Amino acid sequence: MTAATGPATVAAVLVAAGAGERLGAGVPKAFVEVDGVSLLGHAFARFAGHPRVRDVVVVLPAGVSVELDGRFTAAVGGATRQQSVAAGLAEVAPDVDVVLVHDVARAFVPAAVIDAVIDAVAGGADAAIPVVPVHDTVRRIAADGTLAGTVDRSSLVAVQTPQGFRRSVLLAAHEAGRDLPVTDDAALVEAAGGTVVPVPGSDEAFKVTTPADLARATAAARTARLSSAP
Repeated sequence: MTAATGPATVAAVLVAAGAGERLGAGVPKAFVEVDGVSLLGHAFARFAGHPRVRDVVVVLPAGVSVELDGRFTAAVGGATRQQSVAAGLAEVAPDVDVVLVHDVARAFVPAAVIDAVIDAVAGGADAAIPVVPVHDTVRRIAADGTLAGTVDRSSLVAVQTPQGFRRSVLLAAHEAGRDLPVTDDAALVEAAGGTVVPVPGSDEAFKVTTPADLARATAAARTARLSSAP
């Protein structure tokens, strides 16, 4: 749906079915608490509280149920991320125009990034992904373990979520690419011949992967709590 035909109906699929073993927390990453709230709870609040997101689907590990502050539909994840997204996508209402797929490990994504992704897809793009510049120097390593030159980082970006898609495009890409070894849904869309456009991401949408990231997450959660206090 384009801006000329009215506002898009938007659903978010929050992927919370991973183990998150690198975090070493003893529980799935989505359920690690940060400032008294799970990462899933923080991510859910960003989407359930967004005025342009009508529906939220939460993809959970098998045998796990959650209570969240708001209305949502639960789906059971699969053995891979791709299977988990497909399970969530199956729960999206048929009248939805734009589907946002989000990793709950990026629990503090700002509303402006969500808006930018929605705007791009509602404006006619097959898909949109938020990106940020790569700031570190990147080197290649040869097969023998030696350094093999520096990569020009001016042509590189790091990809974040939510990734946004026209619902019909994402459904077709999952159907066509269910056996493809890809790392995200945008790659599935590209493999199916669709076009993915970049939109500005944010350093606030960082991914919690290691224990060191939890301190940053705690600071982000406390800042958000204080800024929303009356």
